[in-house]
Amino acid sequence: MFQSRQRFIFYVSGIIIMTFGIALTIRSLMGTSPFDALLVGLFQTFGLTIGSWEIVVGLALVLFNAAAQRRKPEYFALLTSLITGMGIDLWLFVLGDLISPITLFGQASCLILGVGFVGLGVAVNLQADFAPNPMDRSMLVINELTGLNVAISRALVSLVLVILAFIFSGPIGIGTLFSALFTGVFIKFFMHYTARLNKNMNTYLKSITP
Repeated sequence: MFQSRQRFIFYVSGIIIMTFGIALTIRSLMGTSPFDALLVGLFQTFGLTIGSWEIVVGLALVLFNAAAQRRKPEYFALLTSLITGMGIDLWLFVLGDLISPITLFGQASCLILGVGFVGLGVAVNLQADFAPNPMDRSMLVINELTGLNVAISRALVSLVLVILAFIFSGPIGIGTLFSALFTGVFIKFFMHYTARLNKNMNTYLKSITP
């Protein structure tokens, strides 16, 4: 029981942190991550909301991951896309007038913090191993099939998304390059600490369980 509760805590916390980071990168106006650039591009081209496109693209990635692994589609992963989409729209609404950087320093700070929070959120969410974001699952699928490390696997996925974002006129900029190069690095860095936190929490919960 306590393990399920612990996984749920990591799952929800990871999404909250990650979507906050995504909103910061969008507000930086320096270009978003390849995935979010695609979402913004689809939003600007077809309407709906950025969060809504998170769900649509999430479904496409679920089908891709299933085909790559020759398994049944992991539809439960759509739960993550749903919550993530809602989180993005909520954070963008909350940050609307609070964070609107106009100087280069302010925009760069917003971007770096955003990418850092995204990396931390993904690392926390992966510890839950509950219902991962379809893109993060794609990263792990490539890692599993090719043997490449997490950072390189993430970069390959990002390259494909940049091409699609460019097609739909998404906000591609220096922030996109920074995100593509360093999000995986942040994830790899934080995974060490989140794994240790997960282990310590597991030990603690076992010690207090009758």
